[in-house]
Amino acid sequence: MSIQQDRRELERKQKAQSDSARRAADLRTKEARKRADAAKADQAASRTSSPSQAQSKRREAVRALEAANKYGRDASALEAKAAGYGSDAAKLQTKIANAETAERQRAARQQIIAQRTAQVEQRQLAQQVASSQERIAMSERAWRTLTAPKAEKLRILMLGASSAGDLRVTREHTRVRRAIEAALHRDQVEIDVRLSATTQDLQDGIAKFRPHVVHFSGHGDEQLISFEEDVDDFHAGVVVTASAFASACQATDFPPTLIVFNACKSSGTADALVDRFAPLAIGMTDSIDDGDALNYAAALYSSVANGQSVNSAHLAGKAAIELSGGEHELPYLATAQGIDPTTVILVKQP
Repeated sequence: MSIQQDRRELERKQKAQSDSARRAADLRTKEARKRADAAKADQAASRTSSPSQAQSKRREAVRALEAANKYGRDASALEAKAAGYGSDAAKLQTKIANAETAERQRAARQQIIAQRTAQVEQRQLAQQVASSQERIAMSERAWRTLTAPKAEKLRILMLGASSAGDLRVTREHTRVRRAIEAALHRDQVEIDVRLSATTQDLQDGIAKFRPHVVHFSGHGDEQLISFEEDVDDFHAGVVVTASAFASACQATDFPPTLIVFNACKSSGTADALVDRFAPLAIGMTDSIDDGDALNYAAALYSSVANGQSVNSAHLAGKAAIELSGGEHELPYLATAQGIDPTTVILVKQP
């Protein structure tokens, strides 16, 4: 039932309560009058010296008392109805208030998302206007690398960090692996999964595995992401800046082509990596639900492993969130100048 329907039902209940209470009050007035008439007739019967007149007055008193009792019973029934309508109305008021609060929260969240999207667009425009010749040269070099890839399998380094144990990073990696295994070009993809990931896992993975794609799932906030310490207990984690993450990814002769931050408020981090070296990076413009993050990642890599472009894979991930009723506008694809994500295909049949 919608809020509008609830409000109409509340008005109906309140009117029914008011009508029942008014009718009950009228009956109580009649009851009081009849009881007064009965008392008056009893007094008259006791004062008269005529037996016949006394008997007549007593019968009159009995009739008045019976009428008063009937009015009383009817009034009690109406009062009970009024109380029931009042209880129903109170429940509806609580329901409406909760729904209005949820509606305001959704509106506020949409406003925040719109503001963050506008900020992202402004950053992109500023980056384009303020690009230096060195940045253009780096983009052209990355473009030439993308248009002439080596004949090798796509390597994906998957890092998962949840130091407090509150994120389903293991489930995310399971879904991604299954999505790739079901894809057309599954034999052309290799995955190196590192759960409870530390900064050492990042550096080792970059140096040894030489990934084309680095995927991070965990906590983020603006240009910060959180890795784990090499300990067994739950802990606060290790905060890493976007600049430090970029430095680690750049410290190789084979920098990644795509960086994916499946973490809250990570669009700024994606922009920072594109500014530094990455042709393509993906982040989230605001806090993302755990389930939405899982759906996005599975659809993204399924599409990549099916030979789709990075842009199409990104759109497939957003569609998966929308199909499940989530906030599909949160994932954000950042691209370096000169890079067209619709032409970047990471997996091809040999």
